[in-house]
Amino acid sequence: MILLLHNRYRTTGGEERAVDDLLWLLRERLGEDAELLARDSADLGRGRAAAGMLAGGLDPEEVTAAVRRTGARVVHAHNVNPAFGWRALEAARGAGARVVLHLHNYRLVCAVGTCFTRGADCTRCHGRNTLPGVALRCRGQLGEAAVYGAGLALHQPRLAGASDAFVVPSAFALGRLRDLGAPLGDRARVVASVQREFADRSHAGGGSYALVVARLSPEKGVDLAIRACARAGLPLVVAGDGPQAPELRALAAGSDVRFAGRASPEELRELRRGAAVALVPSRYQEIFPLAAAESMAAGLPTVAAATGGLVDFVPASELVPPDDEAALAGAVRARFGDEEAGERALAAARERTSPEVVGAALRAVYDG
Repeated sequence: MILLLHNRYRTTGGEERAVDDLLWLLRERLGEDAELLARDSADLGRGRAAAGMLAGGLDPEEVTAAVRRTGARVVHAHNVNPAFGWRALEAARGAGARVVLHLHNYRLVCAVGTCFTRGADCTRCHGRNTLPGVALRCRGQLGEAAVYGAGLALHQPRLAGASDAFVVPSAFALGRLRDLGAPLGDRARVVASVQREFADRSHAGGGSYALVVARLSPEKGVDLAIRACARAGLPLVVAGDGPQAPELRALAAGSDVRFAGRASPEELRELRRGAAVALVPSRYQEIFPLAAAESMAAGLPTVAAATGGLVDFVPASELVPPDDEAALAGAVRARFGDEEAGERALAAARERTSPEVVGAALRAVYDG
């Protein structure tokens, strides 16, 4: 039995999909019994969230009871802030489970998890020194920024110490976490996020639009995709939601851009079936390019910024310099409907994210 822990974000996104896909992998491909114990930041309220962040978690006895009830041999924790914290991991250990902490982002050191602030990559916070993030108010107003900065600094050693192993989705991310002073020791292993489905072949030749799937926030570069597609004279579909949505809709006025909003997995599948090319124009150093992995597994030629984990994942022929509108426009125009590029993308996705590859890597982590 594998018990997953996850504190859902107020605005759900790629990490929630990754957790769901992991549950599927455990049950359907690895033959493990698996359960998810989830908490939701949207249900906590800001006062209780702050209390959890400063206390190192809330109600750890619920985790103890879940481990004993299920007989879990491994507790695989994902986002633990603010409701689980180190107390949940210690509770799991105390009940006899091995603890694996999955680092989908840089949140061991960075309060916003992306190392991106004020429109640029940022590594000012280091180790337990989170004061730069508080001073810059990376996370909301001063009060919230101070709570998260203090919580990370106070509890980082205990959170790391309560973990038997760490899982990181890319080699780039592991290197950056070490550079940031995250206390990983020699317990971290690279395991990509699994893809459930792969296209039989690329069908990009029948597509009629470019597609970007992303949270609508500055680090994702959706504004760059809108301008690049307008320059290239290509229709664009934008799937996702987020704080930048009104600004992006205003930017797209008069262009051939359709906003699909937050899409379900089934809706995303349909959008990819109708697309001729995918764009991943991130400005920040992606830990694992989930949107790229999903588009590539669908057989779409995938044009991406050469940042972070994208460099290790997307074929080099489809990478462009970050924040370069002209280069992105040229690459999207060149790859629009290019099934040969779609086949390259599909092969790379199979090699790195197939259930067989990811399952074997995960089994090794669980077995210690």
